[in-house]
Amino acid sequence: MPKVPPQAEPTPAAPTTSEKQPVGSRRNDIENPPEQKQQQLQLQQPPPEDAEKAKKKASFVTRTLWTFIMIGGFITLLLLGHVYMIMLVMLCQTLVYREVTALFSLKRKDVGEGNSRGRDPWSKTLNWYFFAVTNYFLYGESIIYYFKHVVFSNAQLTPFATNHRFVSFTLYLIGFVGFVLSLKRGYLKQQFGLFCWVHMTLLLIVVSSHFIVNNILEGLIWFWVPASLVICNDVFAYVWGITLGRTPLIALSPKKTVEGFVGAFFSTIIFGLLWGTYFMRFDYMICPMRDLGVTAWSGQLQCTPNPVFVWRDWLMPAPLSVFLSTLLGHQVTTIPYAPYQFHLLVLSCFASLVAPFGGFFASGFKRAFDIKDFGHSIPGHGGMTDRMDCQFLMGVFTYVYYSSLIRDNHVTVGSILQTIVSGLTLTEQLELMADLKRYLESQGVPVRL
Repeated sequence: MPKVPPQAEPTPAAPTTSEKQPVGSRRNDIENPPEQKQQQLQLQQPPPEDAEKAKKKASFVTRTLWTFIMIGGFITLLLLGHVYMIMLVMLCQTLVYREVTALFSLKRKDVGEGNSRGRDPWSKTLNWYFFAVTNYFLYGESIIYYFKHVVFSNAQLTPFATNHRFVSFTLYLIGFVGFVLSLKRGYLKQQFGLFCWVHMTLLLIVVSSHFIVNNILEGLIWFWVPASLVICNDVFAYVWGITLGRTPLIALSPKKTVEGFVGAFFSTIIFGLLWGTYFMRFDYMICPMRDLGVTAWSGQLQCTPNPVFVWRDWLMPAPLSVFLSTLLGHQVTTIPYAPYQFHLLVLSCFASLVAPFGGFFASGFKRAFDIKDFGHSIPGHGGMTDRMDCQFLMGVFTYVYYSSLIRDNHVTVGSILQTIVSGLTLTEQLELMADLKRYLESQGVPVRL
């Protein structure tokens, strides 16, 4: 008999979806279909407009908080004395230098991404070496100039003062030779580009900071008031811009408006006259620095005020005097004024009309490198460069303006001592001292040597 092949066992049917899911899940799917679940999730998530508003609100709160922190810290350092203000300027210039030099590395990384050669290992070291040498030279010049009476009266410090420029140039040559020795094939374009970039940054940032430090040493008012004018102009430009702004001012900064620019100009002039006139009353603000240990509470800083801070009376023409006397109901013949108020007008105009172009310059920089901010040093404000772009230009102008038109140049003990130490031999110095002793004794002043 032929064998009957065995029949295959029937394969069990695959369980349906309803059989796989537990009873509770099936009931949930029946009550809430997947489409309804997705709609519920969408309803639970805030709409994009609300999320954007919440993000802007958080950014505004952070920006406002850090604004008050910076203002409070700035005022505190101002009261603590000149040394702390100088340290603040040095900290700011260091952060700005780091942010700006990092842009070149960022650019090279973007252009050369995927390049197996990597970066020149000596570039960062040489960047900071040139930064240190430049600061040594510039701040050494300031110390020698403003503290001659200390430097040239100390036998240990005199060699530093007389040889300072030669030592500075020697240090620069060491860095230059080190740069040449570090040149490698395959890195040449990047190395020379970075060399030029570093020197440009030193000129625009470190040299500008040096002038700002000189303003502090000439009197805190030459630093405090110009810096306040820039901040005031920036604030009023924002206020007038969001209130009345309609016409774009410059393509580099789309948010800047003509209405904000003009409104900030008049607001800054009024603010500058009131602000500067108030602070010119204090010796702590107007006296040049001669003792680094002075604070706002010590009361030790006293000087003969610069003539621009001395109040004077302007004799009005007779018709104007009669008009004002009739208008006010009492005799008015003179108007008190201080020459510093005219200089405040110049500084206010510069802070309103020219200093903002430092910000436009920085905006062009950021557009060139396709970045929003220079860094993240200050929460809510971006990098330090974003806050200091106009201050550098304002500081340089203030120093040039003050040293050219306002500084009261006269002979000081320090300048005479510098001439004696650097220009006379030891024998001539002894002869001068004997002659000076005889002169003082002839005036009835006893001298003991």
